[in-house]
Amino acid sequence: MWDKVGFRAGTLVLLSIAILLVVGITAAVLISPSVAGAAVWRATITPLASIIGSGFLVLGPILDKSYGSYAPLAMAGLCLCAYLFGAAIRFNIAVIDGATPGRGRIETALETLASWSLAFAYVISVAYYLNLFGAFAVSLTAHEGTTYAKLVTTAVYVLILAVGWTRGFKMLERLEYGSVTTKLAIISGLLLGLALFFGATAIDGHLITLPAGQTGWSSITLAFGLLITVQGFETSRYLGRHYDANLRIRSMRLAQAVTTAIYMVYITLLVFSIDISGQKLSETAIIAMMHDVAPILPALLIVAALSAQFSAAIADTGGAGGLVAELTQNTITARQGYAFLVASGLVMTWSSDVFQIINSASRAFALYYALQALIAAAAAYRMSGRRLSSYLFLLLAMLGLAIAIFGQPVGA
Repeated sequence: MWDKVGFRAGTLVLLSIAILLVVGITAAVLISPSVAGAAVWRATITPLASIIGSGFLVLGPILDKSYGSYAPLAMAGLCLCAYLFGAAIRFNIAVIDGATPGRGRIETALETLASWSLAFAYVISVAYYLNLFGAFAVSLTAHEGTTYAKLVTTAVYVLILAVGWTRGFKMLERLEYGSVTTKLAIISGLLLGLALFFGATAIDGHLITLPAGQTGWSSITLAFGLLITVQGFETSRYLGRHYDANLRIRSMRLAQAVTTAIYMVYITLLVFSIDISGQKLSETAIIAMMHDVAPILPALLIVAALSAQFSAAIADTGGAGGLVAELTQNTITARQGYAFLVASGLVMTWSSDVFQIINSASRAFALYYALQALIAAAAAYRMSGRRLSSYLFLLLAMLGLAIAIFGQPVGA
């Protein structure tokens, strides 16, 4: 494509240099004291890290293959759905920790049930993260393949259990800011490369419009099964020890706004400039797609994927273990929780493919979001003048239950 629009032979090298410069500049801005030290940005980092993982990389090829030219609409629908569930959780933050009246008995009971569902969702999400880790880790080696990827995933599970059992997760959790900085910096380089490639394709008159591979009810249930790729905003709900309610609400909105902008630009540039119709859909398909854009991008995306998935897996493993210990009043310790999570994850790793795990994680989080929406509905119902909000949250809860029941994996 670059040669077709008259670029000289060294264009790809110059583009790679430009991408590296953008990555470096973005990283420098993010680690600068004025940004890293801002309270609202620090509070935004955790939900931002959770929303933009390697699901960001997996989602592009899936939407391109499944929805064709309608992929940006599907992406907008996923982001809108996530924002609405985020609104329910933000309402709950305001009710529980803000100036409005606290929880009633119904909300308290639902909160306990939601916490258990979140612990269960964490188990599946860690399997999702680490299976992607394994797939990307072997993607550019001579041993690329499902079995080798699962072996890498198994090894990382054992490492995480060893660290969690012997030393806890405090040390590894400190890597979170560095991981987010790395991801955002590389994503900025990816978007630059895609934007220039899109521009070259448009100049050449070869923008791509593909028909949807999924239509009707199957297209809706597939979208349900992709909710995990925009999940993560709920982490703001559990940062009460560090930030007040108003700051957590603001930071969740900011995290969702930033990620929505990134997702929409990424998907739009991708689907109209790269033809995926003849390619096999896999969890690492984005790597092959980026070879044509810039030679530096595949390696950068693997770095971003490995960093994102490892840090996310650490965070959710620690969260799951601590949550189970709290819910059982230490009848089950955090270390025992880690062991159960690892055992369950290994079973899923060797019995399911990545797309099935993505679907299972989406359904588990949809159940959690449905319960959070029910909590918001119950709280709004007993508040003066909030009956309409209560009914809207109830409808949102029904949507969450529908996603949990009907979500389907890619290829189903």
